[in-house]
Amino acid sequence: MGSTRARIAIDAMGGDHAPAEIVAGALRAQEELDVEVLLVGDPHQIEASLGQHTSSHLPQIVPSEGTIEMHEEPLSGLKRKPKASINVAMDLVKQKQAQAVVSAGHSGAAMASALLRLGRLRGIDRPAIGAVLPTMVASKSVLILDVGANVDCRPKFLEQFALMGSIYSQYVLGVTVPKVGLLNIGEEECKGNDLAVRTYQRLQENSQICFTGNAEGRDVLTGNFDVVVCDGFAGNVLLKFAEAVGEAVLQILQEELPQGLRGHLGMALLKPNLRRIKQRVDHAEHGGCLLLGVAGICIISHGSSQAPSIFNAIRLAKEAVDNQVLERIQSQDISAKQSAIGE
Repeated sequence: MGSTRARIAIDAMGGDHAPAEIVAGALRAQEELDVEVLLVGDPHQIEASLGQHTSSHLPQIVPSEGTIEMHEEPLSGLKRKPKASINVAMDLVKQKQAQAVVSAGHSGAAMASALLRLGRLRGIDRPAIGAVLPTMVASKSVLILDVGANVDCRPKFLEQFALMGSIYSQYVLGVTVPKVGLLNIGEEECKGNDLAVRTYQRLQENSQICFTGNAEGRDVLTGNFDVVVCDGFAGNVLLKFAEAVGEAVLQILQEELPQGLRGHLGMALLKPNLRRIKQRVDHAEHGGCLLLGVAGICIISHGSSQAPSIFNAIRLAKEAVDNQVLERIQSQDISAKQSAIGE
């Protein structure tokens, strides 16, 4: 594990609640996680947000000009605004002034900026966005990728996702031999569309992947798989449905608990349990998604992220830096480890 203090560039202008909530989450992370944060954005707005807090060590502010709005097309926006906050944050990583980027802004712009400024790792055709979700097994997570970077995929892309996911699962999530599943509509090898059938063969033939077969939708959160791979279209639908289920569970619990004195007493008794439930099912507790396959650590958070989610996104970035995920993926000759089966 790395011994140096992680330096993380924060896109302070990205997200629905920027910069106030971004700054609040960054300050908490700097105090509690032993990281150094660089706040990238409009200095006046950031300073105004910092003024709402008391801190013994104020973060460094890195000036930028403008941000990529949600309605803008990513590539044209990035070219039109070269000094936008996400571009400046990525440049800090490229120039070795930071080790990771966290952004709750335009996810497409964040991915495009990472590709343009940092580039892809050797052997990776397409980067993937990976989301860590809780499972029905306490203290066990599952990494799902891709959840939105690549709507259309080839079998070799999913094989690369499986290799990168296995490395992350092993060194960050602590799984000795990560079990990889392929999202599909049935357990049988012959099930699914052409992409699923051809990918199944590649994963089965790759000795570097502990492939345990197809994962149906009901299997994803059972804890039977450590990594689940799929194209970005299916993965994004799966991710957002899982987030909605978590929100629904929390709302149902609140609505169904009895009211009045009895309800208050019950809430007091159940408070520790409810807190643990929230930590397991609330997407804000997981911080964001990893962009794996680019030459830098990038965490893409929800546009609606508030301070707790930003804090957890920075924690996620720190874990990736401390566990040298980028270096471990770079050290693997992924192109050599891929199946020889043709497209």
